[in-house]
Amino acid sequence: MESTELARLRLVRHLAEQRGIRSPSVLEALASVPREAFISEDLRDLAYVDRALPIALDQTISQPYIVALMTELADLRPGQRVLEIGTGCGYQTAVLAATGADVYSVEILDALARNAALRLRALGVRANLRVGDGHDGLPEHAPYAAILVTAAPRAIPRALVAQLAIGGRLIVPIGAEDGDQELVVVRRTREGEHTTYIAPVRFVPMTGSFH
Repeated sequence: MESTELARLRLVRHLAEQRGIRSPSVLEALASVPREAFISEDLRDLAYVDRALPIALDQTISQPYIVALMTELADLRPGQRVLEIGTGCGYQTAVLAATGADVYSVEILDALARNAALRLRALGVRANLRVGDGHDGLPEHAPYAAILVTAAPRAIPRALVAQLAIGGRLIVPIGAEDGDQELVVVRRTREGEHTTYIAPVRFVPMTGSFH
């Protein structure tokens, strides 16, 4: 049986050679984070298959390619502050932390937040976790170089754009649960905002109060 370390490296090679992920820091982060630690025991044989998997409370751990793509789009440098909306199981959180970023993460479901905190602590991952409605962001620690949203709101949450630094990037899937969704990057500039459409995606819906 292939070891988890070899399977992880094989996945990283696939992301670089077949899926177009180019950032060395992102590839190194994916190679360093044990995805099997974030899923249930019965799914661990699938840890390094490039697909989303179910976790608790009808949520998912994102496909590794999507995690890599969103992290690459964030274009983070060590020490920069990043906000993640939707901690989930903590895998994307750990990948962001592995790039050297200063990570803040908000999760609306208390049980998920508690379990993610335990996993991240066991792995020695440093991240600042909060329970709350992701639509509100985390204004007390703004501005952020990047904000990643790991669930799909119906439209761009304006509070998150306001919490970006000038030059900062909001990476967010937009669309209805049962309709088309698109991953977009909203870059904040001194003159306003610039939105780039990246790819069609499929995420669980973002819960909480849209405003």
